[in-house]
Amino acid sequence: MTIDDAADARRAELRAAAIRLADEVLFPAAGDVDRTGAVPDSHWQALAEAGLYGIAAPVDAGGPGLEFGEVTEILEVLTSGCLATAFTWIQHHGVVLSLSRTTNADLRAELLEATVTGRLRAGVAYAGVVPTPPRMTATATGDGWLLTGHAPFVSGWGDVDLLQVSARDAATDDVVSAILRMPDLLEGASADAVRATPVDLSAAAATRTVSLRVDGLTVPVDRVVTRVGLGEFFASQNVGVRLNGTLPFGLIRRCTALLDVRGHNREARALRERADVVRTALDAGMADATALLAARADAARLALDAAAALASADGGRAVVRGSDSERLFREAAFVLVAASRPELKTALLQRFSGT
Repeated sequence: MTIDDAADARRAELRAAAIRLADEVLFPAAGDVDRTGAVPDSHWQALAEAGLYGIAAPVDAGGPGLEFGEVTEILEVLTSGCLATAFTWIQHHGVVLSLSRTTNADLRAELLEATVTGRLRAGVAYAGVVPTPPRMTATATGDGWLLTGHAPFVSGWGDVDLLQVSARDAATDDVVSAILRMPDLLEGASADAVRATPVDLSAAAATRTVSLRVDGLTVPVDRVVTRVGLGEFFASQNVGVRLNGTLPFGLIRRCTALLDVRGHNREARALRERADVVRTALDAGMADATALLAARADAARLALDAAAALASADGGRAVVRGSDSERLFREAAFVLVAASRPELKTALLQRFSGT
């Protein structure tokens, strides 16, 4: 077997593993995850054993070297199994990418291999730097930074081992991102430097999302993974928007699969064909933030259409708490606003209002 053949086999293996986990592990348990508000540890272990924590890593960082479209397909597939599990897990890949590209060689050596294999699970808190003025700022000290501010939605609290926190330099507006071990954050919490308040979500509560406030949290310079200009930071956000853009398509996959089971094949096929058009537009918009967010809005609206179609097919079952169609409809509302931007909100308002 050649190197190329081995790489192709690995790609096929990862895709098959994602489909198997989504259909045989995640989806059968999705109702219980929704009801209990907790993702079982066995889910995280299964993802790690299948090698799915490292799918975004380049080959030289221990990853499989997947094409971007192969990564997004796997994200879609796993979202079709369990939104809460997939949404929490998706955040991990941003940290893997940061570590694979960092100039902080010691931090890379400490954490990259463990995050690629899933021995360490990671989350992100970057929403504090998106608005202007920023919600989260960093003030330089002699040997590091002091972080102060608010990140309104941080998922995976208690499930992740690492958290990448981003803040704007109070002096230069550069975006400083640091990777902290959760025990360090929890020590800060006990000293009132960190306050994590659970957010009571109507869907995907098992993401264990908190509103994070920090007040003079000390971050040593050796925990900084990147420092970039504000323009470069926003230019890089198109990748994050595209990754989060997989969420609607995951719901569409599951809703259309259930429509097929119920005998509504024509309707399921029509929704899939619409999804193919929107997915193509989303991929084409990677170099244009305006086009990308417009396609992201179209995807979110289509997920709601798919959930509404399933609810219509199920009739009274769809208003019974705990049914698949009831849960998926709530999750479609979550997807409308998850990882949102002002431009995305405006686009969705225009679509739903007809303006």
